[in-house]
Amino acid sequence: MTSHTSHSVTAVTLAQLPQLYRPSEIAEALGVSEWWVKEQARQGRIPFTKPAGSYRFTAEHFAEIVRLFEERPGRVQVPAQMDPFTRARTPRRIAPTATPRLRARRPRRGVRAESEAAVA
Repeated sequence: MTSHTSHSVTAVTLAQLPQLYRPSEIAEALGVSEWWVKEQARQGRIPFTKPAGSYRFTAEHFAEIVRLFEERPGRVQVPAQMDPFTRARTPRRIAPTATPRLRARRPRRGVRAESEAAVA
């Protein structure tokens, strides 16, 4: 029977645990604010773990966050003149219509003064 010291068991156990990063460390690596990282976690938009009520992130979480916000180039848009499948349309010209002339409303105090004068 072999005996293990508490030191050797602790060393093996700690080596197997993933390192947890604070929101400030993730924010610095991403170039965003700590508040942004916490808000994204609170909204459930990024993966996290919350031991003892604090947001923490593993290296896998960080890699997933980077993948989530990755921008890929989209399909190249072909201009309408070059695309044989779209019909080039000429814009319709709309005849100008006469716009009604706007008039300002009479001020309320003027209306009130007239009604008080009529009553008196």
